[in-house]
Amino acid sequence: MERFHIDIVASYLYTITKHGYPPVAGDSPKHLDEFSKLGFKSIELEGIREEHLQGMYQQWQTLKSRVDALDLEVPVFCIVLPGLCAPGAAERELNLERFQKGCEVAHALGSKVVLDNAPLPPWQFPGDIPITRHYDEDVLAAATIPADLKWETYWEGLTETFRQACDIAAAHHLSYHLHPCYGALVNSTDAYLLFAEAVKRDNLKFNLDTANQYYMKDNLFLSLLRLKEQIDYIHISDNRGSKVEHLAVGQGNIHWEPFFEMLDRIDYKGMFGIDVGGDESDVSDLDGAYRDAATWIEDQWFNKRN
Repeated sequence: MERFHIDIVASYLYTITKHGYPPVAGDSPKHLDEFSKLGFKSIELEGIREEHLQGMYQQWQTLKSRVDALDLEVPVFCIVLPGLCAPGAAERELNLERFQKGCEVAHALGSKVVLDNAPLPPWQFPGDIPITRHYDEDVLAAATIPADLKWETYWEGLTETFRQACDIAAAHHLSYHLHPCYGALVNSTDAYLLFAEAVKRDNLKFNLDTANQYYMKDNLFLSLLRLKEQIDYIHISDNRGSKVEHLAVGQGNIHWEPFFEMLDRIDYKGMFGIDVGGDESDVSDLDGAYRDAATWIEDQWFNKRN
């Protein structure tokens, strides 16, 4: 079977959509088989919070063997650790230790990138909030900030934590990408530039996410132009602009022709991750959406540049 271009990556959202959040870490070899059957050469894997990440860490040799047997590449390993932005220094330090394990897995799998959601503010939620990929507007509207939090102290600790995370990633020959999402501190181009200036690490990058940024009214064309030196991985999915959703390409309102024109203008040379699905999205044919998007990116980008 002919595979899609090596710089077109099937994101881990495919596995999450099929098997839940987080999926069972022990089923990861089966998930690799599913990726391979889709026709992709390059895929994302993920370690989601401490339990799932530990499960991936414990089986990294099995994963590596299966990746090699299927002739796959894992250029991106996502390390999802919201505790890195906790108010308390002890919690952040514990999560840096977990981040180290995630970087070890990424390095073992031959990844070039580790990726996490951008840091969340130190929200304090009423009652128990379940583990979720996205907080909706009603949940965030009910969130408060701890009464004893001093912003200057928190900001200093947060940026130092991410400085250390960047250094851990660099020691494993990895760049560290932040994924913008609703409710995060880094949810836009401006917010990323502010944070990057404070962290001051060359391997800190921005994971441009077309659907999330379109929903948050962060202009995609300006984002590409302003961050061209700090973007080498783009998550592709569509959005209608009214809610968080990751739709199949063509099912939303993103204007794709000028988007690719801007990519050409900045001489983009990075990867595209197909990031369709999630329980917030109405995707009736998940496999078809991933294959169609890969074919479309090949036609819109790679075939025109050869």
